[in-house]
Amino acid sequence: MNWRTFAAGVLLLLPAVVLWPQDNGVLGNWQDPSGSVIRISPCGAQVCLWITLVSPKAPAATDIHNPQPSERGRALCGLKIGSGFTLRDSNHAAGGTLYDPKTGKTYHGTMSAEGSKLELRGYVGIPLFGESQTWTRTIEPAGHCAAAASKN
Repeated sequence: MNWRTFAAGVLLLLPAVVLWPQDNGVLGNWQDPSGSVIRISPCGAQVCLWITLVSPKAPAATDIHNPQPSERGRALCGLKIGSGFTLRDSNHAAGGTLYDPKTGKTYHGTMSAEGSKLELRGYVGIPLFGESQTWTRTIEPAGHCAAAASKN
């Protein structure tokens, strides 16, 4: 193989490497099973979660299940759905709360990342009495929600 063939191969692979989602532990953009995208990022000394893209499969674009009637008209796009998490290490966070806009309920939560998968566990009382979801790492979505989420 000559150096030109090698250089051409490297140049062809470079865009794939640049566009590949970076592994930042729990931090980053994650797609939930419904197709919505959630951004997990620092908020002060803690870690928070924001909806940055609402799935077309979502039953509504507003927080219709919120227990507070005055909040049911607020947009899901840009909504903070998790707060108070503390990073134990880059791949694990705990101690926060998760709001589920599909039910209007709030749970305690933990997060564990392994490669391109995130296990998010919401529970009442102790983690044993909870439910887990697996999210998949994704590239940051385009759209107005991403800008709204960074301001909350």
